[in-house]
Amino acid sequence: MALVTGPADAPPAPAGPGRRPDGARRLATTFLGYAILVFFGLVFLYPFVIQIASSLKTEPDAAANPLSPVPDPVDLNGFQRIFEGTDFPLWMGNSVLVTVLVTIGRVFFASLAGYALARLRFRGRAGLFAAVIAIMAVPGVVLLIPKFLVLNQLGMYDSYAALVVPLLVDAAGVFIMKQFFESIPVSVEEAARIDGAGAFRTFWSVVLPMAKPALITVTILSFQGSWNEFPHSLVAVQDPALFTLPRGLADLVSGSLGSGTQYPLKLGAALLATIPVAIIFVVFQRYFVRDANDGADKG
Repeated sequence: MALVTGPADAPPAPAGPGRRPDGARRLATTFLGYAILVFFGLVFLYPFVIQIASSLKTEPDAAANPLSPVPDPVDLNGFQRIFEGTDFPLWMGNSVLVTVLVTIGRVFFASLAGYALARLRFRGRAGLFAAVIAIMAVPGVVLLIPKFLVLNQLGMYDSYAALVVPLLVDAAGVFIMKQFFESIPVSVEEAARIDGAGAFRTFWSVVLPMAKPALITVTILSFQGSWNEFPHSLVAVQDPALFTLPRGLADLVSGSLGSGTQYPLKLGAALLATIPVAIIFVVFQRYFVRDANDGADKG
């Protein structure tokens, strides 16, 4: 039998002059994407650069060239005035105390409430969780006057307790912890109960160590929120000895040290107030967004 052969397959036609190769198109798209990212990155970073530069300028240079990123000459007098001419160390100490207590309280209570809503079965659980969601939808400024009235009625106004107690529980933290606990396999807790562990022992020794990513997230959010909390301090205290950093910086901006722009002093104080939050976020950023199952796998 004769073998019939057809013509050999023709080689692929070369790209015409009007067609761009896929590699060049991908390269152009990648370059455009990075160019856009760099542009918006510079837009967001430039104010911080101006803040750092202005804090190192002299008063006349900061007033004459407020948007220049290069101080001419470099002057550290603004930082010296911050520590010698203001109550910045007192504000810093108050902020550290309030932030540490609020952060510890929020992490503890949010983890307890989140575990109860995620695992314990009791009447009204769904309604209670709906109330937590509803609280998250309420703007904080709406609660300022009720906070003042409650603090004044309870005799807590103008004290450290007024700065700390109302901030110990946060609806967002409860929501985060509840969602994370629901992702942990129930079999882990069942094994602990078989070994004789009670509800709290199971929570504290078995489930909570698995929730490290969520705990770090709540810690960062609580630290940042309480460190930068300004509206609450307005209705909680009026004694200058109880001012935190945001309240003290607002006092500086309002011109408490006299006339003049005083950009180096104001921006230098704001820069120093930003450093602790930046350090906390950089140190723990790899835990900030983490798959929920990662904590269970590590446990």
